[in-house]
Amino acid sequence: MDLFSLSLGELLTTVGELTDDDFERPSGCAGWLVRDLVCHLVIDAQDVLITLVTPTADPVTHDSVTYWKVAHEPSDDPLAALTVRLAAAYGEPRLLKFHVDDVGQAAVRAAQLADPTLKVSTRGMVLGTAGYLGAYVWEWTLHHLDLVMHLPDAAGPPAETLARCREMLEQLAGGFPASWSDEDVLLVGTGRRAPTEAERAELGDLAIPFVLG
Repeated sequence: MDLFSLSLGELLTTVGELTDDDFERPSGCAGWLVRDLVCHLVIDAQDVLITLVTPTADPVTHDSVTYWKVAHEPSDDPLAALTVRLAAAYGEPRLLKFHVDDVGQAAVRAAQLADPTLKVSTRGMVLGTAGYLGAYVWEWTLHHLDLVMHLPDAAGPPAETLARCREMLEQLAGGFPASWSDEDVLLVGTGRRAPTEAERAELGDLAIPFVLG
């Protein structure tokens, strides 16, 4: 649960430091500008707030790792185009900055106040509160990498959350070479960049997964 607050807090800080021009640059999410990705973060934070007030007595079905699915082809998300339209509707980047910080900070506070013994329901799954918040460490950290992919002066995600996400990916998809950095494991392992020839040789027969929500 602490990593949830750390990962989201650092992501919000980085968004807050972006310039207006940065919002028009490409992100690491194919087809999305930085502004589109930030708009997606608004929706993510809203989802967290909704889920944390959707308790259930049903038995737990998933944890922070099994919440995510592995596929070997990228998904065709029907909401992607809607996100682009919503992002454009904000007009000025300062309005989008304000909104993502407003709901994002609310999500941080809600997570800090959440009862870790409760269970919540979302997307047809039941998770313990701690497991649900742990799943979102993946979301915030990967999207933090997406945010700064073409912004070399922007701060990336913290080392603690990169390490945790590497652990999650290796539980889902198998081990990666120990010599690889956590960031390289996540970028290559989720299809955000192609492996170099040397990396491909080290991977051997390991298929490169895409980890999807």
